[in-house]
Amino acid sequence: MPVVRIEPLGDEICVRPGEAVAEAAWRLGYHWPTTCFGQANCMACRVRIVAGEQFVVPADDEESEAMRTRLPFATREGTRLGCRLIVIADGVTVEKRGVRRPHCR
Repeated sequence: MPVVRIEPLGDEICVRPGEAVAEAAWRLGYHWPTTCFGQANCMACRVRIVAGEQFVVPADDEESEAMRTRLPFATREGTRLGCRLIVIADGVTVEKRGVRRPHCR
């Protein structure tokens, strides 16, 4: 499973094949900001890829259209939706503010 580093939190998470980064975080109990939970509607899950962009699957048409119409100011290179960001190998670092570690039980 690929490992993704989440900054500024400094944690690394394992992402299953075909699983989006935000989905992996939710599965592991992290709080990852969202209101639509993977529907590419709210844009709250967006990330900036800091390193390893060559190890992610390119945005599909739905993600690209959502970013273009709902988040036109986010034209910065490497901006993606965490709910759609599929990682294929180790070496990816994303910046996502607001992510919190799972609570201990």
